[in-house]
Amino acid sequence: MVAVAKVQRAKRFLLLSAAFIASTACGGTANTAAARPEASAVSAERSCLDLANVIREPRAGEPDSVHVKHVLVKHKDAKNPRDGVTRSREEACERAIVARDKVIGGADFDQVVTEFSDEAGAATRAGELGVVRRSELQKPFADAAFILDLQQMSDVVETDFGFHLILRVP
Repeated sequence: MVAVAKVQRAKRFLLLSAAFIASTACGGTANTAAARPEASAVSAERSCLDLANVIREPRAGEPDSVHVKHVLVKHKDAKNPRDGVTRSREEACERAIVARDKVIGGADFDQVVTEFSDEAGAATRAGELGVVRRSELQKPFADAAFILDLQQMSDVVETDFGFHLILRVP
C-alpha cells in the first residue's frame, strides 16, 4: 500500500512538472491553475485560453522565414470551420492541450497531426506548411513560430482558425 502511494505521488509530481515546463515554454508564463488538480473546470478552461493567448515577444535577429508544421484544432466558431466540428472554443483549447501533452510525452508529431488536426489534408502532408514569412501568418502564429529554435514545438497558440501547436523544422 505504501509503495502504491509513493508511485502515485511520483506520477503526480511528473505530471505537475510537465505542466509547469510546458506552460512556461515559448514565452509563456507559469500556469499555476493548470498545475493544480483541484482547479475548477471553469478555471481550467480560462487557464487554457490564457495560455493560448499569451503575448510572445519577437526575438532579436529572427530569420526572414521559418519552415513549420502544425496541428490545428478547430471549434465551431473558428474561421472556415470544418464540417462536423461542433466543439466549443474551450473544448478545442483543451483538445490542443491533450495533443501537446502527447508530443511532450514522446508521441511522434506527425502521428499527433493525424489524430488531432482538423485542417483538411493535414494528415497527408503531416501538418506541413512549408517555409513561411512572418507577413504570411496571423500575428499570434507568427509570434510563436519565429521564436522557436529548430525542432522546438510551441505551446498552444490561438488564431482566428482555432488552436495550433507549431513545430519548427529544418
